[in-house]
Amino acid sequence: MPDKPDFETTFNELKKIFAPYQAKLNVIADKPDRYELETNHVMKNKHRMYFGGVRRGKNYVSFHLMPIYGLPDLRAKISPELRKRMQGKSCFNFTSVDEKLFKELRQLTKNGFTLFTSKKFYSQF
Repeated sequence: MPDKPDFETTFNELKKIFAPYQAKLNVIADKPDRYELETNHVMKNKHRMYFGGVRRGKNYVSFHLMPIYGLPDLRAKISPELRKRMQGKSCFNFTSVDEKLFKELRQLTKNGFTLFTSKKFYSQF
């Protein structure tokens, strides 16, 4: 019988990736199964722009990073290994901790934060 996936540890490790940006973004959800962040930029629809989050589901833990969707140059830098974990355009699914891929997500998040919160990026809207 295979080991049961440790979603709690996976969720917590993915959540840590967002820790350096938490003070500069708006935490809109911080629950045991959901963690979400928005930027300070208010769009025309009067909502803040979603930055990313972690969601614990039934079959996997999802890591959402909107800069991947909004910045094609950043998306182009995703390794083939991490790309295999993609679901949609800005979501990555995991059933366990994968340090190599989490390290890559840390770098993508750092680069995405820098670009996604810049005035140059928002001047497009």
